[in-house]
Amino acid sequence: MEGIAEQGLGSCLDHQGSGITLSWLTPELVEDLNALVPGGVYRDVPLAQVSRWRVGGLAPLVVAPGSVTELQQLMAYVSRRRLRYVVLGSSSNLLFADEGLEVLAIHMGQRLSDFRVEGNRVWSEAGLWVPAFARRLARAGLTGAEHTCGIPGTLGGLICMNGGSQRKGIGDHIIDVVSVTPEGEKRIRSREECGFRYRTSVFQGLGEIIVGARFRFTSSGSPQAIRSEMLTILGQRRRKFPRKLPNCGSVFVSNPAMYAQYGPPGAVIEACGLKGMRVGGAMISPLHANFIVNHDQARAADILTLIGVARRTVLERTGYNMAAEVCYVSPAGQIIPAHVKAEALCVPADVERLVAEPQVVSGTDQ
Repeated sequence: MEGIAEQGLGSCLDHQGSGITLSWLTPELVEDLNALVPGGVYRDVPLAQVSRWRVGGLAPLVVAPGSVTELQQLMAYVSRRRLRYVVLGSSSNLLFADEGLEVLAIHMGQRLSDFRVEGNRVWSEAGLWVPAFARRLARAGLTGAEHTCGIPGTLGGLICMNGGSQRKGIGDHIIDVVSVTPEGEKRIRSREECGFRYRTSVFQGLGEIIVGARFRFTSSGSPQAIRSEMLTILGQRRRKFPRKLPNCGSVFVSNPAMYAQYGPPGAVIEACGLKGMRVGGAMISPLHANFIVNHDQARAADILTLIGVARRTVLERTGYNMAAEVCYVSPAGQIIPAHVKAEALCVPADVERLVAEPQVVSGTDQ
């Protein structure tokens, strides 16, 4: 959700017909939040404008804290008022409901992006854009995060997912992580306490908001060499991945066991004959089958159906159940793996029909 402050905010857009209930959204609430987070309260944010997939309805109220203290005060207030909420970063791995949100959104972004270097140790707040994080490390002559340079997202999301590329994870370089509980208390966890494993951490499902972390990298003494490595990585990504059409990046997590037997998700989905398949305005990318692109005003339901088709077909052909790397955000603010929502929408008969009669599109979307 980077650039949220420029997305037509402050207007009162019509929520009628969406089925969204906003009885909690009162003038008193907005006044209180403006006092707690000055300059960080936004009304009626079109999620389709800030989503990487360009999909989603309206977020009626978004609050973007500008400091750890503001976040603590905000969470204490939300807890006392028993307000429902959802925490969002850049939304790069999120699929928003077509109906939008009916809960408060807390945005961790540019207003929480402090970055400091002391020798080979680094402190960074969670709202910093990951490619900017990698570039700043390169300028400081610190190596170890080059693999993150092309990952669209905020640092908090990267830490939560133990994200990275080239089968690496950011957790390997973390000293400790600072988070805020739903009641507004600050917590600090060592790397060991964070439970980092491949694309997972203890923060998934914990309910705490990551606000920053300390890292330890290696001093290389050659910013130019680091920059050269990053340019190589970015060049490889540009050649392999779709860039022109809206997408959220890789849809499915690579399963080491499936990888060893059949290959990565994109190759397996392609081998199943699904590359280029369309449902509504969504399409499995002709360039890389582990990407689903918004080809023509796609709805969340279109994308979810393709996720269900790909997952069910791969299961039938290989015996492996692929897990989605992207998550679905329901109107109530529940964030669940997208394949869980897809399974509820995609019945076996639908899968058989779509696989039997795929709407394949030739060419690439570079």
